Amino acid sequence: MQTVSSQPSNKRIAELAVLPVFFDLRGKRVVVIGGGEPAAWKIELLAAAGAQVDIYAEDVCEELSALAPTSITVHPCPWTPSDLEGAALAIADIEDDAEAHAFIAAAKAVAVPYNVIDRPEFCQFQFGAIVNRSPVVVGISTAGAAPILGQAVRRRIETLLPQTLTQWAQLAAKLRARVMDQLAAGPKRRAFWERLADRAFESRAPGASDEIIDLPAGPAPGRVTLVGAGPGDAELLTIKAVRALQSADVILFDDLVSSEVLELARREAKRMLVGKRAQRESCAQDEINAMMLSLARQGKHVVRLKSGDPMIFGRAGEEIEMLERHGIAVSVVPGISAGLALASRLGVSLTHRDHAQSVRFVTGHSRKGVLPDTLNWAALADTATTSVYYMSRRTLPGIVAELSARGMSLETPAIIAGSLGRPDEQIWRGTIGEAVSAVEAFPLSAPTIFAVGDALKVREAMPLAATGS
Repeated sequence: MQTVSSQPSNKRIAELAVLPVFFDLRGKRVVVIGGGEPAAWKIELLAAAGAQVDIYAEDVCEELSALAPTSITVHPCPWTPSDLEGAALAIADIEDDAEAHAFIAAAKAVAVPYNVIDRPEFCQFQFGAIVNRSPVVVGISTAGAAPILGQAVRRRIETLLPQTLTQWAQLAAKLRARVMDQLAAGPKRRAFWERLADRAFESRAPGASDEIIDLPAGPAPGRVTLVGAGPGDAELLTIKAVRALQSADVILFDDLVSSEVLELARREAKRMLVGKRAQRESCAQDEINAMMLSLARQGKHVVRLKSGDPMIFGRAGEEIEMLERHGIAVSVVPGISAGLALASRLGVSLTHRDHAQSVRFVTGHSRKGVLPDTLNWAALADTATTSVYYMSRRTLPGIVAELSARGMSLETPAIIAGSLGRPDEQIWRGTIGEAVSAVEAFPLSAPTIFAVGDALKVREAMPLAATGS
């Protein structure tokens, strides 16, 4: 077993291109010059923040005309410097440099922060991309360098924050005074807020029981989440998997889990390597079970992070049975199994209707490290079924021998894939007859799968797709 921790930085905070701040604009006057489409979105944003918006424009666009006039006043005339007096902010949609300079001079004269839309060189502050779970509001800035990149970051964050986060933040505001009154500052108060924060990411709305201030006498009950890490590419994780990693106290991860996946975990989470890979020292399953049970009994959220999908050759059944027997809550987050990742990597349908009517995922070794003696080789020799043999690096020659003995042609299409989706990925295509010698080029320690069946020949002449996007 190995505990892995990130190295602390000597610098408390890296250099910032801009300082992120949030203006409270409720009931405050904001001046906007211009009534075109670029200004319309900013005006809608300002109104949503509770500002009283004064617009100075001789003409306004349709989008602006459609906005509710409750907190918006349109002055159909050119702006003057005196219009900026008493404003909390001043925003302008101006293309002419001379007018922009005049606007800035007027704003500076009355000490009003200013912004000229889409012209960073004329801005004292900038609008960023927003993730709105108000009262939780996330602002994203690229300091004007790459607004499209900022939007991409916003989309990523949107997937991580459940819509119900708004209701949890509202509940926190409602309970704040009661918590301050009933719980002494220190561990108890912190424990309450940490419990509420954990529940906020369970993708459910708060209920009556969540308003109870009293904390249980003993440690909160722990839980275990079995999470599928996929074949290695962090972008293939499900949203639910990322949320589990972000809420974990302890992560027990297999040796096959990539560092890119672990980077998505909560920084404070303790990370413990528990194996397992061929021909390497690893934890016994009993040790892993004991660790999960002990940590959960301490009230921790334990994430058992497994390569691929935890329910396919991942011993998840044994772990679930053990945890439930001891009264520990356990849930499962599926991942992309290596066989499915291989199909998408090569653009091959494992169940192409002209060639394969079924697909099988088959273990390539037993507890003893050899081929299981319970496999139905007669059925596996059917080329109208695509078979994917997991953990088959050492047993591949035996698989080919068994299939050939049951009548499968040595010309049957086959694929060998090792370290799928990782920088050291290896993929070979050919026939099962050629596979016996081809597999020697794959390291014994590499996670290797062996796919066989007529469906694999459909795109055999196509080049490999580039990894990544």
